[in-house]
Amino acid sequence: GARARPQGRRHRGAAGMSARPARPPGEPALVASLALLVVLYLAWFLPMRDYVAAAVFALPALWLASGLWIGRRKLAMWAATLSLAWFSHGIMVAMTRPPERWPALAETALALLVLFTACLPGLKAVRDRRRRG
Repeated sequence: GARARPQGRRHRGAAGMSARPARPPGEPALVASLALLVVLYLAWFLPMRDYVAAAVFALPALWLASGLWIGRRKLAMWAATLSLAWFSHGIMVAMTRPPERWPALAETALALLVLFTACLPGLKAVRDRRRRG
């Protein structure tokens, strides 16, 4: 006979696909900037055979990018938090190791981009709230 749907499940429609909520503003740019950080860290540390540094820096950015890609919105806060460490690391290396200045400055710029794009949904919410009232 006919079976009742389990409680808590949404009806998926005729095609079997659930409607995905719209991505928050800046999220595609956040995922892209995190992916660029992964590429930067691998290009920076692997030629020097510094595998530990490559893992320590690239894996968190990769984890955040992949989590955001599949819809884990709360990871944006962690991306913003880690971007402060990446920014600090980039400034420190740029000032103390001249041969690594350009990758460090790229890291600094990408860290600022991660911070800005992670904060965009909150900035938009504040702007919308001010417009309403």
